[in-house]
Amino acid sequence: MSNRLSLEDSPYLQQHKDNPVDWYPWCDEAFAKAEAQNKAIFISIGYSSCHWCHVMEEKVFENQTCADILNAGFVCIKVDREERPDIDKHYQEVHQLLNRRAGGWPTSIFCTPQNKPFFAGTYIAPESTPGSVQGMGFIELTKLIAEKVAEGDPKLFQNANEVESFLNKKTQPKEATILKEDITKNFMLQAKGNYQTQHGGFSVAPKFPHASTLNALLIVDKLNDDASAKAMFTHTLSSMIKGGMYDLVDGGFCRYSVDDMFLVPHFEKMLYDNALLCDTYTNAYLTYKDESYLRIAKEVADFWYNFMSEDDLMYSASDADSEGEEGTYFVYSYEELYRVLQENGYKNIEAMLQEMNVTHHGNFEGKNIIRFESENRPAYFEEVKILLQGLRKTREYPFCDKKIQTSWSSMMINALFTLGQLESKYMQRAIKNLDALLETMYIDGRLYHTTLIHKKPKVTAFLEDYAFLAKALIAAFNATQDEIYLIHAQRFANKALEEFYNKGEWNFSHGEFVTKAEIHDFTYTSSVSIIVDVLFSLGTLLEDEKYSHFAFKTMEYNSYDFARKPIYSPHMLIQMLRYLKGDRVIKSKTENITQNLSRLVTLSYPFLLYKHSEDEGFMICGEKSCFANTKDLSTINELINKSL
Repeated sequence: MSNRLSLEDSPYLQQHKDNPVDWYPWCDEAFAKAEAQNKAIFISIGYSSCHWCHVMEEKVFENQTCADILNAGFVCIKVDREERPDIDKHYQEVHQLLNRRAGGWPTSIFCTPQNKPFFAGTYIAPESTPGSVQGMGFIELTKLIAEKVAEGDPKLFQNANEVESFLNKKTQPKEATILKEDITKNFMLQAKGNYQTQHGGFSVAPKFPHASTLNALLIVDKLNDDASAKAMFTHTLSSMIKGGMYDLVDGGFCRYSVDDMFLVPHFEKMLYDNALLCDTYTNAYLTYKDESYLRIAKEVADFWYNFMSEDDLMYSASDADSEGEEGTYFVYSYEELYRVLQENGYKNIEAMLQEMNVTHHGNFEGKNIIRFESENRPAYFEEVKILLQGLRKTREYPFCDKKIQTSWSSMMINALFTLGQLESKYMQRAIKNLDALLETMYIDGRLYHTTLIHKKPKVTAFLEDYAFLAKALIAAFNATQDEIYLIHAQRFANKALEEFYNKGEWNFSHGEFVTKAEIHDFTYTSSVSIIVDVLFSLGTLLEDEKYSHFAFKTMEYNSYDFARKPIYSPHMLIQMLRYLKGDRVIKSKTENITQNLSRLVTLSYPFLLYKHSEDEGFMICGEKSCFANTKDLSTINELINKSL
């Protein structure tokens, strides 16, 4: 019989509706029951496309023994971290505090009946393994916790009170640090220290794409002609697209690779990764004119359009697993590839398979992930790719989470506007996607965070939604000069200031569950640095210093920690450089701007905005005055460089 999760919209919660665990969604009823019956609280946080969440469901939550222990001694609450990032953020901080290391998903939190956490983990296997690093298994652990809570173990409750008091402790900012270009040197030293010279990237396995770090390196090179920044940037971009973490067959990036060479991924594809990397690869092409970068940007955009969109709205993620196993949809046997190539008349098949990294023993659990060690794909691959796609069509496609998220959708819309300045079809998609998102998620003057497609949204917006949506709207204005987009951006920025800002500090959420917004770019770009980006743009475009003031106060408030560890906050580094160098605005008649976007977007200065005026030529302006006018687009770079 289904549990309470059957009434929820979230695909992740729906995945657990038939568990024998008596799950509650996050609600007051659950916490009231725990306190009234003096039961411990178990909070499990995950998301629908998470491989290890599926493993924990199969091994633990479908396990009748585990379920019986939980139902007898606990009130169990299931949370979709994509639906409620505020709750997830809070408990990731709990995990960090209790374990002195970052958490992940699934997140497993144990609390007192008063909802004070005292133990945090991630995946916990059902049985204990003697001598294992993991330690106690889920059955042994939950029996022990239920017993200690029932008997009122004083040490457990004391620990919970200490954790609660630490979480509630207000931290005061340290003294401000002067924002100066020397911080860039610190960033570069830290980036070089993390950089993996053989395969690129900034960590050993597991290896994430670190889009924000890459973007900062690109800006450093554009401003300073920095050879080491360029080398780290281009080597990593080229390594990531050889095949594996990047899906050469359908397109799109998987969330991370489990090795150090971007080969074997966890196969889930997240909208935020693909959006940020689509933008990064487009900007890489605009800077270095490498056609492979533009091809990747287009393939990513097309993948989300072809596989992960409906009614001009974009799904949040696709799963790693299908047919009960990880990667089944994505990998190939040597025999099936040999056969399909032979049936289609190819002659030099052994050499082709070797070039595609396909062997009898495989590179992933006996099967093969398509990969090219050379940076250039062979000419035959465009035709062969169609055959590979045909083989995939005979398989079950991974589950798609059809949640629509304002922040993540806005990231892709922003990327499409960048790509659309080179090719009009992406511009048209960006406009349609943006209009559909506003119609779906902005209702009666209220912005929402997420909803299942074709459902009415219920979860109101967080800072990240206001920030990323406003950034996409500014990109829309820049590309179209339609002032309605600028008006919307200003409206959302004003609302964000009203609800989340306090003297340089930003909250991520407010109301029911207040969490602080961080400046670090972890899973994706920090919402604080994006709202700073938005405020600087509004200050320049509207010629209104109050927006720039709020942006500066935010950077100043965070300057002590940021200046010492800029590697954790690459997008804030970009905004600091923008503050020091200053925006440049190109003003002209609307048709001059829109008809010359493909040339304007190739200008080398990274902090450019466009604004319509009655000028016949192109007026070039700083934040307070205009300093040049030209009818010759080819002279704009030189004129801007002279102003710096």
